[in-house]
Amino acid sequence: MPRSFEGDLDAAALRFGVIASRFNDEIVEGLLRGALECLARHGAADDAISVYRVPGAFEIPTLVGALPAEFDALIALGCILRGDTPHFEFLANQVTTELSRLSSEMRLPIAFGVITCDTMQQAIERSSSGAGNKGWEAALAAIEMATLWRVIRSGKK
Repeated sequence: MPRSFEGDLDAAALRFGVIASRFNDEIVEGLLRGALECLARHGAADDAISVYRVPGAFEIPTLVGALPAEFDALIALGCILRGDTPHFEFLANQVTTELSRLSSEMRLPIAFGVITCDTMQQAIERSSSGAGNKGWEAALAAIEMATLWRVIRSGKK
């Protein structure tokens, strides 16, 4: 039987950094509420969560790269809505690529809660309370990955 490793959903001893954009704030606020509710529900203490606000999704990776190494995981939250120009594709691709690169380089879980939607209705559905809130889902992934990294780093293989 092969050995298997996975994280759990106990956030009690973990520290989180949440980076949320202000652009499309009415949507991002819903994502942020979902993420914070998830962290609290899974045991994260208020003083173990730091929330940073940036102007837009483009600025999220820059701040991620500048944050101190005190966090067990980061959660990136933003909303990029399709418009009439190719700006949507450029921005969505750049933010996704940079966050992935930073996660690998920093050896730190960065949960991706930057939603990319064709319509405002899609964004509302993905940021509303309840099932399907992508902020909640990103926080859940951050908890699981942070606990998995702790297992790996502890040498209990």
